[in-house]
Amino acid sequence: MKFDKMANQITKLLKEEGIELDQALTGEVISKIELWSQMYKNKGPWIDNGVVKSASIPSSIAGEVARLTTLEAKIEVDGSTKANLINSTLANIKERLREYAEYGCAKGSLIFKPYIKGNGISIQIVQSDCFFPVSFDDSGNITRCVFTEQFRDGKKIYTRLEIHELKNQMLTITNRAFMSMNDGILGSEIDLKWVPQWVRLKYSVTFGNVDQLPFGYYRFPIANEFNAPVGASCYSKAVHLIAEADRRYSQECWEFEAKEAAVNISESMMYYNKEIGAYQAPKGKERLYRPFRWDKGASDEPFMKDYSPDIRIEQYSKGYEEQLRKIEFACSLAYGTLSNVNNVDKTAEEIKTSKQRSYTMISDNQKALQKALENLIHAIDFYITIYDLAPHGKINTQFEWDDSIIVDSEKERIRDMQEVTMGILPKYMYIMKWYGLDENKAKKMADSQTNGLTYEDD
Repeated sequence: MKFDKMANQITKLLKEEGIELDQALTGEVISKIELWSQMYKNKGPWIDNGVVKSASIPSSIAGEVARLTTLEAKIEVDGSTKANLINSTLANIKERLREYAEYGCAKGSLIFKPYIKGNGISIQIVQSDCFFPVSFDDSGNITRCVFTEQFRDGKKIYTRLEIHELKNQMLTITNRAFMSMNDGILGSEIDLKWVPQWVRLKYSVTFGNVDQLPFGYYRFPIANEFNAPVGASCYSKAVHLIAEADRRYSQECWEFEAKEAAVNISESMMYYNKEIGAYQAPKGKERLYRPFRWDKGASDEPFMKDYSPDIRIEQYSKGYEEQLRKIEFACSLAYGTLSNVNNVDKTAEEIKTSKQRSYTMISDNQKALQKALENLIHAIDFYITIYDLAPHGKINTQFEWDDSIIVDSEKERIRDMQEVTMGILPKYMYIMKWYGLDENKAKKMADSQTNGLTYEDD
């Protein structure tokens, strides 16, 4: 079932049962999530394969933001047997973190949802068009969320709703099953035992002393325009700019296609295929020869005429590059991220500012992703404790995020050397920074170099 139809069905069901909703998923929010999802798949509503093509800008933005966010990211959990189990459970997440972050950046949010599987724990990655946050608290934390599972068996469509609700530190997880013959509705509620893969699930379970729902909710850290505590795509502020960029890209493609070298040739000089009732160019030369009807007389038109006009690619490329720079600004990306870095006609200060803007956005995103992963670790700990999968023990969590996206270390080192030469920066401070020595050893090294002596480490 499509995301909008499923959201409407869930909202209708909960309202009929008198459940109060925060209206987090309004019609506007639902349509936006669908739009971002389609854009990520290169299927924006303006895409027309005959006229407007996709330049794959949304997926490029999401991919680059995810790459910068997770560059050299390190996550370690240790301290006990329980901690080691958590760490091993996170193995797949750590290995594919960049990929999962890209989905979350593109669609605005993502949920890392642990669940019991056999004698261990697995983690399900739920993208924003597959879960339905129904209620939030004042801090923006989800307090009621609906997950869906759906499959088709012949003409029958089976849907399972897994509802997580937190109220007064009581966590209730409810499973409900539905069967329909129509893709647009949930249909009639059925017993879970009717479906073999759901037969072992309980209708409802409740746990006490719980302070948060047992999953990690990642929300891309950007304001949205619909006044709801749900995530917005990393390219949500550039939708109209991306649409225009696709049009300019398509114009550029058409310029090459329309100006492709060819030979206009009279039909009388071509082979007439009686089977298809048309004139044909030599095999393999169909793109080269363009037939026309020669009936004006030899004095007016030649039998053959070259077609090779000039390509105005420079003008089109400039327009497209300028549009990419507008997208970079709207998405808080440094100039040259999407556009040609050699064509960025900006001052040094503007380039520096754009890098700082990008750094701030990536830094905020790392914090948001870390919060989601910390909540995921908390959720894994919850299930380990509930199902007694490991003894109680200490849990130490360490996160490391790369922060070099704004710092060009080689350029910074050259600058520091220049400041030493100019007398602005003491030599020993340069040695401390770039050689990792403490102040006493750095001063000894600096003195030995100044006096022409050999530095010996104690």
